[in-house]
Amino acid sequence: MATPEDCLFCAIAAGDIAADVVRSDEDTVTFRDTNPQAPTHVLVIPRRHVADVSEVAADPQLAAALLAGVAATADLLGLDAYRTVLNTGAGAGQSVFHVHAHILAGRPLSWPPG
Repeated sequence: MATPEDCLFCAIAAGDIAADVVRSDEDTVTFRDTNPQAPTHVLVIPRRHVADVSEVAADPQLAAALLAGVAATADLLGLDAYRTVLNTGAGAGQSVFHVHAHILAGRPLSWPPG
């Protein structure tokens, strides 16, 4: 598990590692995914290090801030249809253990996801 000291996303949130930042506020940072799975694929992260959605669920203010970041990003990008994904655990595809919401849009998204 990543700690704030060695976490890639904490370094991005702090501005220590460059990213294609789309928006930021005091609680969240949104940046483009480096391996996009759709024409629009951005990640919304909390500035505070939390490993996964279970930790977010324990903090209602953080949960609200993360979802507000998703909504504000979708509005900024002019998205009226998009998918939001939160992977929890390596078996579900989480590769950076700092919670992040994927926003995917710009192409038809089938169900169930693969």
